[in-house]
Amino acid sequence: MTAELTPIGRIVRLQVQTAHLKRGEQPRRWYDPTPIVATRSLRLDDGGVTGIDEDATLHHDVHHRDHPIARHRGDNGVSVGFTGHYAAMRDRFEDHLHDGIAGENILIEADSVFTPESLGGTLLVETASGMARIEQVIVATPCVEFTKFCLRWPRDAKPDRTVTDALRFLDNGLRGFYATFDATSSATTEIRIGDMVYTTSGTNS
Repeated sequence: MTAELTPIGRIVRLQVQTAHLKRGEQPRRWYDPTPIVATRSLRLDDGGVTGIDEDATLHHDVHHRDHPIARHRGDNGVSVGFTGHYAAMRDRFEDHLHDGIAGENILIEADSVFTPESLGGTLLVETASGMARIEQVIVATPCVEFTKFCLRWPRDAKPDRTVTDALRFLDNGLRGFYATFDATSSATTEIRIGDMVYTTSGTNS
């Protein structure tokens, strides 16, 4: 059995969440994209993702195990989104949903809308030092706060069927995916804008 690589697209944006994106207290919590910081590259290790600035400053993503207020669960160290998903969200909502505003670490240029099944659970990134394996791809379940942000929902208004329908629309991967970096072959790797991303599928050799 060998792995057949199918190209998806190139990375067009890399970023980290330097703090939580959900602010306030229930029932008036809201989504704040301000802590999203674009970076020139990302370092992946078994703790998650660290952004690297042009001046080589490091920024742990809030989902990294070593972040001071870490939201690390073990299955959410890396997050991935696609430009085609943003196009679908803008068609449903409005143009304020610019690429990257959902907070994923890796944004891939691809017109398609992907599901967990179509991605097959594993992505490979072709870096300068070899293939980086990102596995255990799962749905990043949309939260109410981000959904209300998409709808421009008034902060003090109670959610209703409109919010419920929007949550369903954003689910099954449209909002994005979580994944885990496979550190078995390399303890760390660095990915950059322009790197090609592939899916894998087993084929008989």
